[in-house]
This record gives sequence, C-alpha cells and structure tokens, in this order.
Amino acid sequence: MSTALITDQATRLTLHLLDELFTADAAQKVGVRLWDGTRWPDNSPRPVTLVLKHPGALRAMLLPGTEVGLGEAYLYDDFDIEGDIESVFAVADALAGATSDGRRKLRVGRDLRRLPASGGPRPARRGPARLSGRRHSVERDRQAVTYHYDVSNDFYALWLDQRMVYSCAYFHSPEDDLDAAQERKLDYLCRKLRLKPGQRLLDIGCGWGGLVMHAARQYGVDATGITLSRPQAELANQRLAAANLSDHCRVEVRDYRQVNEQEGYDALVSVGMFEHVGAALLPSYFAQAWHLLKPGGVFLNHGIASRATDKPQGGPTFSNTYVFPDGELTPINVTLHAAEEAGLEVRDVESLREHYALTLRHWVRRLEAHHDQALQFVDEPTYRVWRQFMSGSAAGFTTGRLNVYQALLVRPDRRGQSGLPLTRADWYSGGGSGRV
Repeated sequence: MSTALITDQATRLTLHLLDELFTADAAQKVGVRLWDGTRWPDNSPRPVTLVLKHPGALRAMLLPGTEVGLGEAYLYDDFDIEGDIESVFAVADALAGATSDGRRKLRVGRDLRRLPASGGPRPARRGPARLSGRRHSVERDRQAVTYHYDVSNDFYALWLDQRMVYSCAYFHSPEDDLDAAQERKLDYLCRKLRLKPGQRLLDIGCGWGGLVMHAARQYGVDATGITLSRPQAELANQRLAAANLSDHCRVEVRDYRQVNEQEGYDALVSVGMFEHVGAALLPSYFAQAWHLLKPGGVFLNHGIASRATDKPQGGPTFSNTYVFPDGELTPINVTLHAAEEAGLEVRDVESLREHYALTLRHWVRRLEAHHDQALQFVDEPTYRVWRQFMSGSAAGFTTGRLNVYQALLVRPDRRGQSGLPLTRADWYSGGGSGRV
C-alpha cells in the first residue's frame, strides 16, 4: 500500500475519531489541525488548536489510556498546542468522560489501533524521574528535590519574578504585576508571623531565598533558610551577599529533619515545601516544628491541598513522573489534624486558591514568551513539562480540584497562652508591624 494511501486513510480515520470523541461544546473551544493541513471541525478560529504532527498522533495520545501517556505524546511532539493551553484541560476531562462507556472505549480503541504506530525514538535530556531508596527518606527526598529544582537557575529566572519566588503570589487585583504581587505575598507572610527585630526565623524549603531576604531586610530578624537544592542555596547566598545581608541571613543545604537548634526559633515558615513531606510523615513533620519553636512561637504552613471528596488517582500521574516525584497532596482537614496531634494550636486558615491560578497564568505567559531563551538551558521536552504542568495546575485551581492554604499554627506556652492579639487587624493595616 502506498504511503499516500496510508496517509489518506489515516486522515479519514482521525477525523472520524475526532467526531466520535469530542462533544459539540468541546469543538467550540478547541480546533485540530492535522499533519496535512486539514482542519477539524472547520476553519473558524478558536482559543486553542491541537496540532497533530503525524498520522499516528491520535494513537500515541489516546491508546495508552493514561495521563502519563497523553502527557508524553505532548512532550515528545506527537502533537503540539497552539494558543491558550489551559483550555485544553477542560477538553481532556470531556475526552475521559466520552470514553468511560465500556463499549465505546472498545470501539475507539479498535479504531486507534488502525492508525499507524509512530515507533520513533523519544530523545530527552531529562526523562522521567527514577528515584531509589525508601520513600521519603532523607536521601530519596534529596533526589526528588534535585530532579525538580536543579534543572537550571537560569531557566527559572526567565519566568519567575525578580526575587525568584516559586509559590503563590498575593493579588489585590487580577491586573496586578507579578513582581508587586510576590512582594505583597512576602510581606503578608511576615505580617502573619508578626515578625519583630531580633527574632529568629527558620524558612523550611526556602528556594532561592526571597522570603528570608525580605524578612531580614524589612523586619530585622535573623533568618535561616534551608533547601535540599545546592544550586538554589548557592544562588541565594550570592544574592544575600550582594544585598549585604549575610550577617543576618543565610541559606543552608539541609533537610528539615536534620535541624537541631537548642535555642529554638521565634517563628517557622514553610511555603511550597509541604507537598514534598508525604502523608505518612505529617506527624513527624509537625512534631519537628513543635520542637523547633520556642513556647509562644508561630508556624505558618503554606501548601497545596487536594479535595477530601476526590478519590485518589490510581497509577502514576504526570506530576509524579515528570514534575514532583513522590509529591503528595492531602486534604486540609488531614493536615490540621496532624498539626493538632503534634501539640500545635490552629489559629487561622486561609485559602488562596484564586491567587494561585493567577500566579500560574503569569508564569505560563512568561515561559511562553521566553521559549527560545529557555532552550538555551533546557531541551524542548523539559520546556513542555513546565508549560503543561503549570497550565494544568491553573485549571485545577480554577475549578477547585486543587487548593492552597496558609495555616497559622502556634505552640502555646506552659499556661496555654498564645501571645497573639485578639484580632487580625495588623495583618491588613500594618499596625504593630515589626518593620525596621
């Protein structure tokens, strides 16, 4: 059979499958362009276009029937996504629903197998995560963190804000600039902790040091940040030295379980690290926080959470395979229960769900705008990992499938006193701020 005939048959079969799989509503949001230029369902412009790169593209995307398989088809260029990539994730959910019926799934699977198999190589510099050792041991956690964060400081600098804050920003308006929103978030954290000059602060999972730098400079605290990423620590300490803050602020390569300070800390903060802890280790995580805090000390734990009503996903996920190996999300009620079991008192819980969706959209736009520069530091599949992961996360926070909470916890003193004011007024007015 000639190549032209095979391609023509693949075109007809692909169009048939698209008619079978996509609902009328999905077809209004997403268009498809085939390898030969054919457009489905028509030539009308849409927010996003799936570009099928070869006759076997739909087979590569859907026949594995897994989130990882679909993600890999994008990473390794069986298809591309032009336009608003976040729109694709609602359609992906619709596709999953369209094939939930057993008979329909068999029929679609039969037709997918009639498309040619790509069978091509999958070259990639980074590849899927391959960790060794006991899950959530110090060494395996170091491997997981290294896999995600040691991609390239320069790569992250292309699309993060100028302080390289890799967590949810805090917006007053959707039109806010990302740098302003991240600075506002850092200050909001310091206000929630009610930092004062001379206090000792520990930032667990400090990234590139944006928060410890802000706390030392603006609130006069002695701040220590810890991370498992050596490149993060090296860049953070360079930035602290350039700002003449090294006498009062430092970043160390250390696991939170390896911190043993007899003097204790007035305040602890953990922003965007909690997802790496693991559900089984929550009791020891919060017990360690209790031991590190002085009586009356406060701990602000900021982390992403799953919904209690959602069933755990079976099998490997795209995130665990290519983004955050061994990462685990727990519902907020599980987190707070573990904190109370460790002796900490829950004083405030705030959801910043909409703020994270806004943050992620900023990151995706900035990443896309720096595509060519990004390829100086990472390969195309790695660039696509972050584009896909961050867009999918934005969709998750928008729909409520994902949430992010700031929980303010306190270790009461012997008399049960928290030492906290009666209201939160100083968080918003600045009254009682420890700014220097």
